[in-house]
Amino acid sequence: MIERKIIISLITQTEYLRQIKSEWNYDFIESHTARMISGWCWEYFDKYLKAPMQDIEIIYIEKLKKGLDKKLAKEIEEDILPGLSEEYERGEINIVYILEQTRSYFMERTVALHIERLRVLHDKNNIKEAISEAQNFKIITEREHDEIDLSLPEVLQKIDSAFDTVYQSVITFPGALGNFWNEQFVRGSFIGILAPEKRGKTFLLIELMMRAYLQKKRVAIFQAGDMTENQLLMRICTYLTKRPHSEKYLGLRYVPVQDCIKNQTDTCTKEIRECDFGIFNEDETELRKTITFEKLIEAYKDNSKYKPCYNCLEWEKCKLGTVWVKRIDVKQTLTQKVAKKAIYKFFISTGRHIKVSTHVNGSLKVSEIKSILKKWKVEEDFIPDLILIDYADLLIPEIHGEFRHQQNDIWKKLRGMSQEYDCCVVTPTQSDSDSYSQDRLGLKNFNEDKRKYGHVTAMYGLNHDVSGREKKIGLMRINKIVVREDEFHFTDEVTILQRLELGKPFLGSYY
Repeated sequence: MIERKIIISLITQTEYLRQIKSEWNYDFIESHTARMISGWCWEYFDKYLKAPMQDIEIIYIEKLKKGLDKKLAKEIEEDILPGLSEEYERGEINIVYILEQTRSYFMERTVALHIERLRVLHDKNNIKEAISEAQNFKIITEREHDEIDLSLPEVLQKIDSAFDTVYQSVITFPGALGNFWNEQFVRGSFIGILAPEKRGKTFLLIELMMRAYLQKKRVAIFQAGDMTENQLLMRICTYLTKRPHSEKYLGLRYVPVQDCIKNQTDTCTKEIRECDFGIFNEDETELRKTITFEKLIEAYKDNSKYKPCYNCLEWEKCKLGTVWVKRIDVKQTLTQKVAKKAIYKFFISTGRHIKVSTHVNGSLKVSEIKSILKKWKVEEDFIPDLILIDYADLLIPEIHGEFRHQQNDIWKKLRGMSQEYDCCVVTPTQSDSDSYSQDRLGLKNFNEDKRKYGHVTAMYGLNHDVSGREKKIGLMRINKIVVREDEFHFTDEVTILQRLELGKPFLGSYY
């Protein structure tokens, strides 16, 4: 199994080839077929400085024409080539994980080869050489850190590695929200979501989970006590089916949709505009800030032929976004039959993994999270691209002292987890009591310890206006509290559209 993974990585992953090149030894590979294919990959890499990818099939055909053994050809066609299509479909792999597995396997093979040489020497009664072999034996130890000399030419390959892996995305969103934060959801990142209670933090985690899943990533969710397993499953099923769990949400409902303020005020003259009339005569800036749910419904009823529009490039660049509504008829609540069908379709039938670990409030520690991840890795070969923790404030401290120091230790360890697994770690955190009377969160709204900001690669705030106008419409403003390696101000924000009773925390976005 491990040699097959190594071969697939040699074929598909340029970064894997770069990093394992100095440690490669053909003797470590037991399978004759695997050694032969690895040789093809290294020949290709030495010539073109990249993995062969689909070209391996061309190489195989060329070798076949030159008299490749039929038994080996059959093995390649039945075992190697079919796996390639699955790898292409899934996208990038976790390089850190496969390198770790490879190096561990190479250590095992080093010991096995050493024992075999000793046995052969012993059988030949060559005791002196056997003693010399034993005395000079050195095993490759696991690497705990990397060292580079910036004055050596080898650093140029390290630069290639940095460009290829540092900003490898884990989740991408479309539209304005994608432009706002996609660059932060990358391997090795640690992202915090700051918000008061009942602001939709768990709903947002489910959105992140589903986007990562649909983008063929592996996801691990740790529920630290905010919800039970049953409650989380119900929310996931509601998300998948768009059916509410309660009859009170049935009937005609109004769902927010994206629109352009110039379309609504009839000040757009572009030919690509969807609508040929406006519906409001108010100041554009004021209208975007004050429009109410009731006024939107009234305008919808009075203007049945009005069409929202966001066709032009200026819509996003010039911050012309605003909200409109559409009416839908919600006819049925979520049932067991529909829920099971959705779970089978989206998860079971695909074979891709989302792992959920639920814990009683006040029982989960960071060390236990790492222990569970290690168990999944060893027993199921599962290592996540995205780790979601709902939420960090409920994790149990593992050091003594003041509570703020305990919280700092938790966040520091979560940051270390994102680096160790080369994955994206996301967790919500509660804001302070002052946040209830604010329309926008800022740096001062941390809870317990401001050093949280020092550990995250990004911290985002979830915002509603104090009056409740935005929440009633289905609007949420996300702003930047802290973003590493980016210019930002806490007033930088994007608006997303939601209808949480239908399980949808993201229906669109605009500036």
